[in-house]
Amino acid sequence: MNIGQVAKLSGLTVKTIRYYSDIGLIKPEVNERNGYRDFSRADLAKIQFIGRARKFDFSIDECRELLALYENSERSSREVKFLTLEKIAEIDLKLKELEVLKDQLNTLASACQGDERPNCPILDALTSE
Repeated sequence: MNIGQVAKLSGLTVKTIRYYSDIGLIKPEVNERNGYRDFSRADLAKIQFIGRARKFDFSIDECRELLALYENSERSSREVKFLTLEKIAEIDLKLKELEVLKDQLNTLASACQGDERPNCPILDALTSE
């Protein structure tokens, strides 16, 4: 398959697939006649795997680790679960940080009259240290 076909089947962009290839996440064959990448069904499966992992907010390095585990038939599911639990902890932390930001913005929005006057506590908070 060419890169356009793989992009269509995976739902990822050609640029993203090219990037994954350039950094060695996937290693498609290179056609000696034209220099283009030729993707196999196995390459497509890996690309789809990486795409789904990225939707779960796994980093490129984490995807590399997950992909290595996916390709290792001797793997322990313990390792996969550990990586997943680490990701859940990261997401929980981000959620807490976002909740604090939301509360702060709600406080600022409540303090702002939102009328015709130029006085605005939101802008004041953004400009003060």
